[in-house]
This record gives sequence, structure tokens and C-alpha cells, in this order.
Amino acid sequence: MTKRKQRRLTLLGLGMLALAGATALVLSAFEDNLVFFYSPSEVQAKTIPTDRYVRLGGLVKEGSVEKIGDGATTRFAVTDGKEAVTVRYRGMLPDLFREGQGVVTQGQFNGDGVFVAKEVLAKHDENYMPPEVAEALKESGEWEKMQKTLKPDQGMTQ
Repeated sequence: MTKRKQRRLTLLGLGMLALAGATALVLSAFEDNLVFFYSPSEVQAKTIPTDRYVRLGGLVKEGSVEKIGDGATTRFAVTDGKEAVTVRYRGMLPDLFREGQGVVTQGQFNGDGVFVAKEVLAKHDENYMPPEVAEALKESGEWEKMQKTLKPDQGMTQ
């Protein structure tokens, strides 16, 4: 093999190695930024690591909202009709947050199985429900019950 051909193959090999390294770094960055969505039933069925940042969605369970401690921390339960998960959130809740309404929370589980939310997102008007929440409610059978109890002008869409 000539020196010129050997140099070309070496450069090609180094280029491929650099490309593989860059691809690995990009994929690693994507994996760190993925936030999975779970319904309360899925949370009960799976073991979610406490260091994993996830989204939890459903309806705010009736009678579950309470202020604790310093008054800035709120505890409530998110339900999909079958299961419920306790959520603790410190901060200002959205104006549209209330019992029986759709909500998506983002955060992590602590060692006691309580979901510690860093962010709480409430539906923005009476005709909207986050798609993930609507899908979880349809799977649990709660969607049909909600549609029957709503007034004709309050129908939810996804």
C-alpha cells in the first residue's frame, strides 16, 4: 500500500471516528432531555426511578387539594379514575387550577412515592384538555363518563 493511500485511509478512519463520537454525544443529550408522560395507572403499574424527570397527568381529584406547612406548598392528588397519585408542589398554582380539572405536572418522585412537581400546567379554557390526559382518561373509561356529565356547550376536545 502506498503512503498516499495509507494517509487517505487514516484520515477517513479518523473522520468516521469523529462522526461516531459526535453522534454519540447528540444522542446522549437527547436522552437526557426526554420527559416521559405517565398516567396515575401507569405509575402504579411501573417502577419509575426517583432521579427520572417525568410528566404526570390526569384530573385533580375532588377534595384532595390542601395547603400545607408554610402556605406556599400545596398537596393534591392526580387521578385517571382508576388510580391516584399524591402530588406536592411549592409555588403559585395556575389561575385555572381547581378540583376536577385536567392538569399536567412535571417533576420527580421522592422516596416516599409522592410526586414532587416543579411545574403545574392547567388546561387553558373549558374546551381544551392536554392530549396526554385525554388519552389516559379514554384508556381508563373516565372520558365517556365526563362527556355524559358535561353540558352540551362544555364538550372537551383533544
